[in-house]
Amino acid sequence: MFEGFFNTIFGPIMSLSEPVPIAIISFLLTLMTTLIYKYMTDQEVMKTLKADIKALQAQMKEHKDNKDKMMNFQKQAMTKNMDYMKKSFKPMIVTFIPIIFIFGWLRSHYEALGNPDVFFSLSWLWTYIIFSIIISIGLRKILKIS
Repeated sequence: MFEGFFNTIFGPIMSLSEPVPIAIISFLLTLMTTLIYKYMTDQEVMKTLKADIKALQAQMKEHKDNKDKMMNFQKQAMTKNMDYMKKSFKPMIVTFIPIIFIFGWLRSHYEALGNPDVFFSLSWLWTYIIFSIIISIGLRKILKIS
């Protein structure tokens, strides 16, 4: 569907030797999703929720012998987790759409090449996942995203 568009944008990158194209695409997509997440969520609220969840988990460990207190802390943690998830849902949906199209294009590109091993005998998808996790950790620290 968007093959011509993605070939125009990523074509020059795809001519580089592997795993460089996947690393660049991984960086660009991870940067896009990280920036969208940062600016579509209230970072102060997200940090507060994360700290609250961590504190509740510590209290659960502290009161693991007292079932009633443990259940109370667990209920509070579940509520906070649901709130955190609700707040991060909108940026996830916004980033999901372009990623699906790009992944479809990447799959067809690598299928046309016969699904070669891209990085240490891994397929393009596993290579992308590894690079995106590493890049995401770095970008989140640099941009101070919780």
